[in-house]
Amino acid sequence: MDTLARQEQSRLAHPTFGEAFRFWLKLGFISFGGPTGQIAIMQTELVEKKRWISQARFLHALNYCMLLPGPEAQQLATYIGWLLHKTWGGIVAGALFVVPSIFILWGLSFVYAAYGNLPWIAAIFYGLKPAVMAIVAVAVIRIGRKALKNEVMWTIAALAFVAIFFFKVPFPLIILSAGLIGFLGGYFWKSKFNVVSGHAKAGNASVLDDETESPAHTQPSLSRAIKVTIVWLTLWLAPVITIGLWFGWDHTLFKEGVFFSKAAVVTFGGAYAVLPYVAQQALFHYGWLKPGQMMDGLGLAETTPGPLIMVLQFVGFMGGWQHPQGLPPLLAATLGALITTWATFTPCFLWIFLGGPYIEKLRGNIKLTTALSAITAAVVGVVLNLAVWFGMHVIFPDGAAVDWFAVAVALVAFVGMLRWRWDVIPVVLGAGALGLIYQFALAATR
Repeated sequence: MDTLARQEQSRLAHPTFGEAFRFWLKLGFISFGGPTGQIAIMQTELVEKKRWISQARFLHALNYCMLLPGPEAQQLATYIGWLLHKTWGGIVAGALFVVPSIFILWGLSFVYAAYGNLPWIAAIFYGLKPAVMAIVAVAVIRIGRKALKNEVMWTIAALAFVAIFFFKVPFPLIILSAGLIGFLGGYFWKSKFNVVSGHAKAGNASVLDDETESPAHTQPSLSRAIKVTIVWLTLWLAPVITIGLWFGWDHTLFKEGVFFSKAAVVTFGGAYAVLPYVAQQALFHYGWLKPGQMMDGLGLAETTPGPLIMVLQFVGFMGGWQHPQGLPPLLAATLGALITTWATFTPCFLWIFLGGPYIEKLRGNIKLTTALSAITAAVVGVVLNLAVWFGMHVIFPDGAAVDWFAVAVALVAFVGMLRWRWDVIPVVLGAGALGLIYQFALAATR
């Protein structure tokens, strides 16, 4: 770190717990766009604007979270919150990332279950979907600018896109392959693979900078690892076991707790990777959902803040609503939604608090850095696949002709966010309002 960067870092104040709390609360309400959009928001706010964490440390944390089961964006928030303000910082960051969407999705699920798909809700969703597509596309560009520093990284990104888009190669296999390529590249072609690490320059210093020692609370120890494991395993499983003791081991609520606890361990690759598995089990094995309801739930989850995997809360809600087993349907649905969300997200805190200290210990390791550089490049290709998937379904709905309204909204949102750096909140609110106005105007002319 040069002298100017060091002087600038010394002027950066470490955020107070209250400042961080307010940011994480705000993030919980604006985290639209799936994991890519959410990571892009954190990149913009934490790395570029607030400068609480450097680019290299942000990518180091992100790449670890990409390797974990569960929602990587929520785990990234937890990791950064933990770095800044210890365990309670991580709990607040991770919890507030999810809590707003719990209430919003519960309300939308109730309206859906009780009244069906209301036209005005569908109209808002119609406007939101092209905006989400634009958010993902902008994220591809922003992450790509940071990660694709040379032709080798571009090639890895392109291969990852081809593998997942054309050949349906599983996401974990792509990430592991990229990591192996990067690890070997660190031996044979270090200059092309060591693109994540770097020194802070004047104007780019951060509170948690590249050269800053990891905070004392991040130091690993066996006693700490045992304590973390016991505490979070107990928190994770105690509500599930309590439901089984209270309502019976064959009750829908207990089965949901067990099933989604298992899913939390195997949900590598994000929501889209796990949805086919969950849909198959919920539809055909447990009968919690009816045909078509999974896609409706995905539509609800896509247009609410929070992780896209919140669609699992919808599954838990509908399972309780349609199979209350002696409880009032709304109570069974609410408990089903809560136990599903608890079983899905509580393990994320275990992964971060248990593994985080060891990942921090490896920071600066060249072999790990080159592996993570390749993984980051592969992630760009995977995210591009998501952007293309969104585009195909939004611009060509049901394989029909081009939806020019969606094209116009997506283009305006894309240019506005990329060129004029529009915030996500006005983009999402404006797109939803446009969808509502357009659909009702269209209905009035018929």
